[in-house]
Amino acid sequence: MSELLSPRIKRQQLEHILVGPSGVLAENSRGRLRSEPECDIRTCFQRDVDRITHSKSFRRLKHKTQVFLSPEGDHYRTRLTHTLEVTRIARTISRALMFNEDLTEAMSLGHDLGHTPFGHAGERALDKLYSGGFKHYEQSLRVVDLLEKDGRGLNLCYETRMGILNHTCGAPDDTREATVLRYSDHIAFLNHDLDDALRAGIITESDIPNEIVRICGHSTSRRIDSMVSDMISNSADDIIRFSPEMQRAYDLFHEYMYGVIYVHPVAKGEESKVEGIIEGLYRYYTAHPETLPGEFGKIVENEGAERAACDYISGMTDGYAMEKYEEIYIPFTWKVK
Repeated sequence: MSELLSPRIKRQQLEHILVGPSGVLAENSRGRLRSEPECDIRTCFQRDVDRITHSKSFRRLKHKTQVFLSPEGDHYRTRLTHTLEVTRIARTISRALMFNEDLTEAMSLGHDLGHTPFGHAGERALDKLYSGGFKHYEQSLRVVDLLEKDGRGLNLCYETRMGILNHTCGAPDDTREATVLRYSDHIAFLNHDLDDALRAGIITESDIPNEIVRICGHSTSRRIDSMVSDMISNSADDIIRFSPEMQRAYDLFHEYMYGVIYVHPVAKGEESKVEGIIEGLYRYYTAHPETLPGEFGKIVENEGAERAACDYISGMTDGYAMEKYEEIYIPFTWKVK
């Protein structure tokens, strides 16, 4: 009889073994914005993974800044590599704690789809300009719900959507998978941004606070492994947590990055230019909404030019934003024949 079951049904049955009582079973999903037939092969969360991975906004992440604007070198993180690192960390934790890996992967891959060009500098610039305020996690949900596929959205599961929306701040009714994503996001960016700062020569190994090195380790890989292993070992009773000692190291790590690395002139030096580019684009497109690509026409009509301009600009890559700015504001050279 079992050979007559579809791969999806077999996987859902297997989840009863692989996913513990605190995880979300695919068969118990609260569903999609619009109902649709189930896939015979993939669970609903596996389909979300595929929809995000094949989306245009996911591909654009490879040309969006993580922290350092226009660094010279091929080994600095981008928004895409950050997303992939978060996903791997989150899946490792979810597997060990018997949560749903597929749901964890889906929300991890989608969590930064709404991020602006030029990293958080671009986000802050849009937040100042747009009267409704701009937060990348809210925009990420807007991308998967509305902007992808020419306005149709990706029609993801409720749990994936809420994990994307709440990956920064959290919510009282979070799934455990969403909590894992939130921790994994921090574990990833603290460690890989420190690694990029070392690569850029902003700091040296001797500048890293001794307590972080003592508790977490002497290398990026060791620090990530220490934090992940500690969380797996100390999470219990439906609570995801570090040990008290690792929590102190994490808090110090967070304080060090935000107090030293993220305010360093190398990381911050070009941000005034970013503000100028974002503001120039925003002013132009809100004044000339007819120049926006055709798929934004309905947004202009229903929600106004400001919202449409915000959506268009936030979806740009770093290079495309600079190209459009130059096209609008920089005179072209010409020759007299």
